Amino acid sequence: MGEAAAAEGEAARPDRPRRLLAGGDAASLTSGCRRRRRRRGALMAKSRAGGGGGSSSGGDGKAAGSVAVLANGMGSAPRGPLAEDDDEAGEMDSRSSLGGGSSSSSDGERRVDKFGFLVADGGDGAGQETPLEEVPLEVLRQRESKWLDMLNNWDKWMAKKHKKIRLRCQKGIPPSLRGRAWQYLSGGKVKLEQNSGKFDELDVAPGDPKWLDVIERDLHRQFPFHEMFVARGGHGQQDLFRVLKAYTLYRPEEGYCQAQAPIAAVLLMHMPAEQAFWCLVQICEKYLPGYYSDKLEAIQLDGEILFSLLHRVSPVAYKHLSKQKIDPILYMTEWFMCAFSRTLPWSSVLRVWDMFFCEGVKIIFRVGLVLLKHTLGSSEKLKSCQGQYETMEQLRALHPKIMQETFLVQEIIELPVTERHIEREHLIQLKKWKETRGELQYKSPPRFHGAKAISDAEPYSRKALEPSPSIILPPGTMLSPKGRKSKLPKGHKRGKASPANGPIPEENGTRTLLETEAPLLCQSKESLSSRESEDTYL
Repeated sequence: MGEAAAAEGEAARPDRPRRLLAGGDAASLTSGCRRRRRRRGALMAKSRAGGGGGSSSGGDGKAAGSVAVLANGMGSAPRGPLAEDDDEAGEMDSRSSLGGGSSSSSDGERRVDKFGFLVADGGDGAGQETPLEEVPLEVLRQRESKWLDMLNNWDKWMAKKHKKIRLRCQKGIPPSLRGRAWQYLSGGKVKLEQNSGKFDELDVAPGDPKWLDVIERDLHRQFPFHEMFVARGGHGQQDLFRVLKAYTLYRPEEGYCQAQAPIAAVLLMHMPAEQAFWCLVQICEKYLPGYYSDKLEAIQLDGEILFSLLHRVSPVAYKHLSKQKIDPILYMTEWFMCAFSRTLPWSSVLRVWDMFFCEGVKIIFRVGLVLLKHTLGSSEKLKSCQGQYETMEQLRALHPKIMQETFLVQEIIELPVTERHIEREHLIQLKKWKETRGELQYKSPPRFHGAKAISDAEPYSRKALEPSPSIILPPGTMLSPKGRKSKLPKGHKRGKASPANGPIPEENGTRTLLETEAPLLCQSKESLSSRESEDTYL
C-alpha cells in the first residue's frame, strides 16, 4: 500500500521542477532505480509515521524563501533547498555528487565504489556520466612521495615554494594524503595544536537544545548512500553530530546553519572528528566568513559579485539572466554554501576542494562562472530557455559534460578571475548594498584567499610543524660570536672530546653538553624522527 501511495504521489506532481541540488545526475537514473527509491521512500515514511520527520513548506523558486530556509534554524524547519521532506532527501542525495541505486546486492553484501558510495546492481559507481579517469599507479606513487616531502617540510614549502603547492593541488592531491593535506592547507592542523583539548571539552559539554534538535533531524540527509552515513545512528552520523554540536558551542553567536552539515560530512570522509571540526572552523572563519551567520548577508553579497563578474566572463548569460530577472540567490546559494558538494559528480567535488583549500574562494566563484557560461553562454543554448522556469530548470539539470572532472578543472584553471577582481567587486557591491539597504547587520571577519594568505597572517611559532632541538645548551651558557673560537683556560689543550670529558666544541667554537639525563635523551631521540610522518590518515 505504501508503494502504491508513493507511486501515486509521484504521478500527482509531474510538473514539479527538480530542485537545484539535483545537478545533472537525474538523467542517468534508470527506471529500476526510481522504483527502488520509491519503495525505500515509502518504507522510510511508514517507519517514521508519528515520529518527528517534519517537512518544510515552499522552497521552490522564491528568493526570500531560498534565503530563509537556509538560515540558522529560522523557523521550526530550516530545510529549504537542501530538503523539502524526509522521503525526497534520500532521493536528492542519490542524484547529487554520489550516485544512486540499491544499498545492497542480491546476496546481502554492500558494494561500494572507490569513494565509499554504495553501488547499484550493475552500476558503475559514483553516479558518473562518463568513466572515471584513473591516474596510473606509478604516477600516483610519485605524487604521494612528493606530497609526503612537502607535508614533512611544510613551513619551508609554504614560505618559498607556494606556487609549486598550487600546481600540485591543481593536478589533484593523492587520495591517501588528501585529508592530511587539507588540514595543512586550511591551517586546521595549527589551529588544533593551538587549542589542544578544546574539541574534547566541547564534545562533552551539553549543547543548546534549540540546535541539537535541528542537527539531529538533518543527520540522515547527508550523503545517505555513502558507507559512512548509510546507517542511522552509525559512527558517521555520530561524528557528524559531534562536529556540528561542537561548532554551535564554539560559535554560539552563529549557531548552526543547515549548509554546514554537508561541508562537515565531506571533511569526515577524509579525517577524524577533531581534525574535521578545526577544518570546519577554518572554512567558516577564513574561507567563507559570514556565509552561515544569521540573515545570510555574506552569501547575498557574493551573489551580486558573481553576477557582476559574469558580465565579464559571459555577456550573453548575463544579459539573459538580467532579462529574465532571475536573482543570483535562486541558483548560487547552495552552490556556494555547500562548496558544490551537492551539485557536482564526486570526482569533480574532490578536485574542486583541493584547489579551494589552496587558492580560496576564487575557486568557488570560478566554478559558478564556468557552469553559467557553458549552460547559458550562447544563443544556441538559450533556445530552450525562453522563460524563468525553463532557465531555472536548465540550471538545476546541468549537462554532465560541463561537470566532468577533466573539462571542469581545466576551465577553472584557465578562467581569468583573480582575488583582486573579487575584492574590487566586493567593494563596489558593498557600497551599493549600503546605499540601498543600509549597513550590514553582521560584521564578518576579513576573507583570506587561500592557504598562503592564512599562513602569512599567522606568524606565530608552529610547534606542530617544527622538530624539537637535538642539542640543548645548559642554563647560563653564553654563545660566542659566529666564527670566533672560544678561549680555553691555561693548561687546557684543544683536542677531541669524549663524553667522559664533558664539553664538545661545535663547528663555531661554542661548547655544549651531551644530554646524559634520560628526559633529555628521550627528547633528542624524538626530535631526530619526523613526528608528522605518523599522522597520515589513510
